[in-house]
Amino acid sequence: MKKAIRRITAVIIVIALLFGLQRLVTPKYMDDILEGSFIGEYYKEKPEHDVIMIGDCEVYENFSPITLWEQYGITSFIRGSAQQLVWQSYYLLEDTLRYETPEVVVFNVLALKYNEPQREEYNRMSIDGMKWSAAKWKNIKASMTEEEKALDYVFPILRFHSRITQLTKSDFQYYLEKRKVTHNGYYMRVDIEPVEDLDLYAEEEPDTLEIGENAMNYMDKIKDLCEKKGIKLVLVKAPSISPVWYDEYEDQMIEYAAANNLPYINYLDLVEELGIDYTKDTYDAGLHMNLSGAEKLSNHLGGFLQSSYNLKDHREDEKLKKLWDEKIEFYNNMKAAQYKELEDYGYLKSYGGESEE
Repeated sequence: MKKAIRRITAVIIVIALLFGLQRLVTPKYMDDILEGSFIGEYYKEKPEHDVIMIGDCEVYENFSPITLWEQYGITSFIRGSAQQLVWQSYYLLEDTLRYETPEVVVFNVLALKYNEPQREEYNRMSIDGMKWSAAKWKNIKASMTEEEKALDYVFPILRFHSRITQLTKSDFQYYLEKRKVTHNGYYMRVDIEPVEDLDLYAEEEPDTLEIGENAMNYMDKIKDLCEKKGIKLVLVKAPSISPVWYDEYEDQMIEYAAANNLPYINYLDLVEELGIDYTKDTYDAGLHMNLSGAEKLSNHLGGFLQSSYNLKDHREDEKLKKLWDEKIEFYNNMKAAQYKELEDYGYLKSYGGESEE
């Protein structure tokens, strides 16, 4: 009996050590590549959101939930990650609905350009932060490239064991708890890099400009899931200059939205109306908005959501006001810290930027 107990104890210790080592070697995404931390931040939230936004960087870098709250009293969260493909957005929506049912889901359509899995690095940023569920497992199976193995997602130590010789201070500092890096999923940047040469974004036109069957299948799944849950679905396209949003894509989205009675807002068409200035409102020469650009887009989106769906203004709710006051404080503190970095260094040192000198 004692031998059996010792064996069981030994097995438990070995398993605990393996899981401890796995947690240590798994990337923390707390240094240069913060995007890998975005998905996991949702689980620290209280699920009380009127609006859930899903999509890639065209969502999490272009819309500010803090602005939606300050201007309209709308509660929202962005479930987005770098190059988040449409099936990844679908399974993240499935996952989100385990915790709450928002009144509106906003989906950015750029990802429809991609019909097949792309790269493991981006898959990891979308999937690793998810809590385990059937949605996560289906996301893994839908997202893997031919070189990937599902078991590497179940046991990340199989994929990242070699990092044992490459550990950084962050691996120990954030072993148990990561710092918060987004504002309800929004990635803040206050620096400015204007659009100067559109030729830099010239790209070879794809072999086909027809949105793929796999991508459209998951677009339908998002639509159908929203309908089933009584959620209003809004389609948007951010005003990013690159990747190119071809007229053929636009025509297909207009047709799809009309056929399914869905609102579709292409912010590329509203640049002048909203006062978007590509010399001041972007931090990376037109790929994404900086804080001033994101707040302009958010002001418009909030007005549309409130007028179209009569969303309640929660700013008189003392419980929510206290919660969002804390979020505003964090938002303003980060904004001030970034402006100070620009003043001290001429660039955002903590975001891996480089001096222009």
